[in-house]
Amino acid sequence: MTKYEVEIYNIITTSTEHLTVEQIYTELKGRYPKVVMATVYNNVNKLWKAGMIRKISVENMPDRYDRTTRHDHLVCQKCGKLADITFEDLTASLRRQTGSGFLYYDLKVFYVCPECRDREGKRRHT
Repeated sequence: MTKYEVEIYNIITTSTEHLTVEQIYTELKGRYPKVVMATVYNNVNKLWKAGMIRKISVENMPDRYDRTTRHDHLVCQKCGKLADITFEDLTASLRRQTGSGFLYYDLKVFYVCPECRDREGKRRHT
């Protein structure tokens, strides 16, 4: 792995956030001022294709990247906040239902986060 791959991998896997390429670039640029955005895109795609990081795609939002440890996500329909959650592992059930072609699953549950519910409640009472 190149130094950029290692750095990008470490940024993604140690972050408590679900980072966009732009956020990864900003953090990497602080360490390597000469790095360019294309380098970050190329290395993120390489890590993702190698299965070392996970891409989280949500409609109308930039892709975000995460560690590969098995977990699921909550996505707020109002603000787009993405949060980790662990539901019961569905792998065995999905394998039984789909057969040997099953690779993996990516569960995203859409909801309205507590902060947006609070804001909505305050607006109704004003």
